[in-house]
Amino acid sequence: MNAPSLSMKPLTDLKRSCAAFVNDEHSLQVITDVLNDHGWTTERIVQGGMNQAVKQLSVEASPELLIIDLGDAREARADINALAEVVEPGTMVLAIGNVNDVSLYRDLLASGLHDYLLKPITQEGLRESILGIEMALSTPTAEVDDPSTHKLCAVIGARGGVGASTVASSLAWISAHQLNKRAALFDLDIYFGTDALAFDLEPGRGLIDAIENPGRIDSLFIERALIKESENLAILGAEAPITEAMAPDPTALSHLQGELKTNYDVVVVDLPRQMLPNYGYLLQQVNEILLVVDLSLCAARDTIRILSYLKEFAPEAKVRIIANKVASSDSGEVTKADFESSVEAKIDFTLPMDAKTVVLAAKKGKAVPQIAGSSKLANQIRAVARTMIGEDESGSKNSFWGKINGLLGPKANKEAKTK
Repeated sequence: MNAPSLSMKPLTDLKRSCAAFVNDEHSLQVITDVLNDHGWTTERIVQGGMNQAVKQLSVEASPELLIIDLGDAREARADINALAEVVEPGTMVLAIGNVNDVSLYRDLLASGLHDYLLKPITQEGLRESILGIEMALSTPTAEVDDPSTHKLCAVIGARGGVGASTVASSLAWISAHQLNKRAALFDLDIYFGTDALAFDLEPGRGLIDAIENPGRIDSLFIERALIKESENLAILGAEAPITEAMAPDPTALSHLQGELKTNYDVVVVDLPRQMLPNYGYLLQQVNEILLVVDLSLCAARDTIRILSYLKEFAPEAKVRIIANKVASSDSGEVTKADFESSVEAKIDFTLPMDAKTVVLAAKKGKAVPQIAGSSKLANQIRAVARTMIGEDESGSKNSFWGKINGLLGPKANKEAKTK
């Protein structure tokens, strides 16, 4: 698409698509006038708020620009999460509302919105935001695919039952659906893996075929072996018969993991801890290692042992400790402070206990952040995903969930401080 002109004359031959869901007549008129001046389509500017937007965009193609009225913004954060479920990557979102609150403004920008305008909106203020959006949309994104920027993350449970597979599947889903990455979820528990099951899918024979025929592994083989949860998320796993002993060829797994990293932006490897003694070499390709623990004596003991192991076999990888299923009070076997003291390392992320959401996700065959996107648990996992990927380096500025604060410029930052 050609870059849009920034003149005030209508661009009849280069109309960009827009949808607006606005509650009041004044805002409708201002938006219509400004968009007409800039040559945007105005057929989808309608009276209605967030509920109408989610309903309509769930069955229609997303526009390049979405203007949404948050009204009094009592449930703004939950509303934005609901909107993100139906808005396609690349859509620029501009919000308007009645609440003059700097913390809300910052939260909305952090969620990926381009700007937030206080009502009653003016033509001058809206025109300035539209110009910024046009500049963002007309800035070309790099098409060169550098394999060195691809992320390979291993998720390891310090012991059974800590929820490592739930974390792995959630990270992969967020990477694909909210961070707009081509993501692969690699479940190395070939007998009892649950990552495909988490999405209500059958794992197929792809992984077993790769193990049995390592010489066939290439990009085409991998594409056929993977099962697709969506366009952006693929899963490789197995349900090998427990009557058949299998010893995967180390070379085959290493080759397979390398091909996945080459072909996908993000690869999340769900690595059972029992594989560490014989397959430590797999960690040599890994950028990030997420060690999932609970606040128990067993987990503290085994965390010490695994951290020591990782220093030897994965010295270049960034290791982060994630405490999962943490109650609001210190009701675990050990406190967080005592755990950190015992393992001589800080806990990087704390995921709250939320059994209701986890059970519901399992019943529905969906990822935790897909079921309860605005929950504390989902928000914390999302923070892990952004840190894992390195959002400052990898976030798409045109993505709804990308980091686009840099597009706002000094004036917008100044306005944020004065709101």
